[in-house]
This record gives sequence, C-alpha cells and structure tokens, in this order.
Amino acid sequence: MTELDLSKRNGAGDVQQIDRPDSLIMLALRSFAHHRSGMVGLLIILLMAGVALFAPVLAPYDPLEMHAEDRFQPPSLSYPMGTDEFGRDILSRIIYGSRIAFGVGITSVGIATMIGVTTGLIAGYAEGMFDAVIMRFFDAVLAFPAILLAIIILAVLGPGSFNAILAIAIVNIPTFARLARANVLVEKNKDYVDAAKAIGSKPVRIVFRNIFPNTVSTILVLITVSVASAVLLESALSFLGLGTPLPAPSWGSMLSIGRGYLYMAPWYGIFPGLAIASLVMGFYLLGDGLRDALDPRRR
Repeated sequence: MTELDLSKRNGAGDVQQIDRPDSLIMLALRSFAHHRSGMVGLLIILLMAGVALFAPVLAPYDPLEMHAEDRFQPPSLSYPMGTDEFGRDILSRIIYGSRIAFGVGITSVGIATMIGVTTGLIAGYAEGMFDAVIMRFFDAVLAFPAILLAIIILAVLGPGSFNAILAIAIVNIPTFARLARANVLVEKNKDYVDAAKAIGSKPVRIVFRNIFPNTVSTILVLITVSVASAVLLESALSFLGLGTPLPAPSWGSMLSIGRGYLYMAPWYGIFPGLAIASLVMGFYLLGDGLRDALDPRRR
C-alpha cells in the first residue's frame, strides 16, 4: 500500500485509518536499538558521562588530597585503585579526569564541527577560487600528522587545557570541511536543489536549509569518531606535558608518571590506561552503530 492510501472504507462505509509508514528517524532509532555493539558503546559513554557529571558525589576523596603515610598503596577497600607517589587516591583522580577527557574532547570537536562543516558547505556550493584556496589550505594542514601538528601549535601557543582544545580543534577542522564539501557536491545537483533555485531561494538558504539536513547522518558518525581521536590526542599531549597541567588529574599525565613506577606500582599506569581505552572504545562502537543505523543500504 502506498503512502497516499491513508484510509480505506470497510463494508459499512466507515473510514478505517491506516498507519503511516515509520519516519526515517524512527527507522534509524529502531535499527540502532538492535545494533549490539552500538548499544554497548552508548552504554559505556553514558556510564562514563554519569561518572564525570557526578564526580563530587562518586569520588571517595579529593583528587588533590595527599596522604603521605599511604604512598603507593596497592588496591584495597580504602583505595580501590591504589594510591600514587603522593598518597593521592587514583580512583578519585580517574573520576575527575573523566571531566577533562569529556570536556576537551567534546569542546574541541564541537568547535571543529562548526567551523569545518560551515566552511565545507560554502566551499562545495560556491566552488571556484574560494573552494580551491580553502581546500588546498586544508590539504596542507592534513599533510602533517595530527600529533605533530598539535605539538607545533602548542609550541607556539604554550601548554594548557584551553590551548590544547584549540590545537585539537584545528587538527580536526579539515576533516569536517572535506566531508561536508563532498556531501554538497553530491547533493547540489539533485532535483530538490533545482526546485529551491526555481522558487527563488537564496544560496545561503539552499545550503543550510535544504542541503545541510541531508548531510547530518555522515557528520554525526564523524563526530563520534573524532571525539574518540580527540580524547586520545589530549591524553598524548598530557603524556608529553603539553596538555592539562599538573596537578590536574588528566589521564594522560597520570599514565606518563605511572610508567616510571611500573614495577613498583603497576596499578598507577594500568587504571588510567584502562579508562582511556574504555572511553575511546565506547565512542568507536557508538560510531559503528550510528553508521549502520543511518545508512539505508546497511539497514
């Protein structure tokens, strides 16, 4: 039965309503709900996001509180993940470190998404000189490895959480711009764009009102993958001493210091590494589930 057959008459002449087909959003949500790895990733992210949100309630100690008499204590009931060289509770530091991981990852990718997608949409629709100049500049940026480019930017701006966010955002902008541009080049020649032009719609309205909604699915998948990469990059920068400064409980800096005590206190490096791996895996699994749910061919 077609979508136009919204009703039919029964033998008595009454109108019997026929259910409308499910919307694309409902189909995607239903498909995602049946995607096991995607749901596992979403559960991991929600769990760790809840830990970050309720850190003051969940953390048994202040992350900066020192207990000199309890230096390098192994995991126990008092310290479930042990203590570090200053007697600080590692569990509390990991819990508060999740705030840094989420904050840097989501903020940097949010900035990259806004700038990159906007630039890519405009460049792909306008083409010409503007498109050529912008894309060649982004190609030059992509020629550098992400970690190397971030280190160069921080060498100029100086270490710190805010500068790390800017560096990670700059690293990710070209990827979002190229994806948005590629989507625009595909969509701009379709009939609905020609129809919008025929009724006199302005280019800005066509780009952001007509074309952009049809590119959201691929951008959402890229966002999840990019947040995972941003968490890894922030941890790497903190590991090198260029990210969140000490004594803030960054997972990367904890991993860096913990490697020096690997034989004496292996828990010092193991638990921050597990936290990083869990969050990154959660975002990758979520991205995999979104990709399968939003792609009609995979459904």
